[in-house]
Amino acid sequence: MITPVETGQIRNQAFQVDLSIVVPVYRSEDCLEALIAAIAEALDPTGRDYEVLLVNDGSPDNSWAVIEEICRNNSNVVGVDLRRNFGQDNALITGMRLARGKYVAIMDDDLQHHPRDLPALLNKIEQGADAIYARFPEKKQKLWKNFGSWFNGRVAEWVINKPKDVYLSPYKIIHNEVVKMICDYEGPDPYIDGLLFQITSRVDQISVEHHPRYAGASTYTFWKSVRVWARLAFSFSARPMRLVSWCGFGFAALGLMLAVVVVLYRLLFPQDFSANAVGWASLMVALLVLSGVQMLFFGILGEYTGRTFLRVNNKPQAAIRAVLNHASEIAARETDVIAGKR
Repeated sequence: MITPVETGQIRNQAFQVDLSIVVPVYRSEDCLEALIAAIAEALDPTGRDYEVLLVNDGSPDNSWAVIEEICRNNSNVVGVDLRRNFGQDNALITGMRLARGKYVAIMDDDLQHHPRDLPALLNKIEQGADAIYARFPEKKQKLWKNFGSWFNGRVAEWVINKPKDVYLSPYKIIHNEVVKMICDYEGPDPYIDGLLFQITSRVDQISVEHHPRYAGASTYTFWKSVRVWARLAFSFSARPMRLVSWCGFGFAALGLMLAVVVVLYRLLFPQDFSANAVGWASLMVALLVLSGVQMLFFGILGEYTGRTFLRVNNKPQAAIRAVLNHASEIAARETDVIAGKR
């Protein structure tokens, strides 16, 4: 099988379009046809050349069958089928490697990110930014997701120096030059926003409307959100590890100070110390708290060690089973025809 990098090279040599739209697909069989129709309605009047890359991330429903049918009827749509579920960002970077557009848009498959905003995003990025985020003044999602987005933004400000006024939206458009640098990342756990801010600070945003889901229910659980947060926190900065060091120094300094206080108190006020053993409860509480803090810190160190282990052992980002309407497939068919194969 041709690798994603090779297919991307073939595609860039053979074609060029204004915009590539990469959409990770999971349990969205009822949304895909409406999504493609909405993209056509938004972009066809602009006269821009575009393609849509639907990356099936091991969806257990009939999403791939729907993608196959769409690809048969629409040459602007590229279908990519992964061999199993690798996660949203892994699916995204796979699609980005296959994209051939001058700009690459990333959006969800459920029409909460509406394609009618794509022309505005394109117009904004053509003013000179490397990436444009879609900011949602009001989000149609659960309260805990809003809190998670806020918390993730605060962590990003600390870990990757994200500007405070920029919202890390999953709906964005990125210049192809930056996309190529993002796709150079070979680690097993890519995080697109983290990679983006490591490459450029030329980032802007525009406000757009966040819509209700077109069909079905969200599969993005709390624990999936935690895993995404962990990618941000532990894959792109050593600051959490430095936090462990500073906390360790702080606890050691606090312990030394309290030891000095206890010794001085014993020497200056010996009458206050009873012969009976006292303080068992407070001692147990202190031990439990400090043990919990130690286990937390060991967990942070273990997270770094585990991620390093997976990268050293070359855990794959994704594995492609099939690609439809892609330049590599077209080139292979043409080669077979020239060689007299059927």
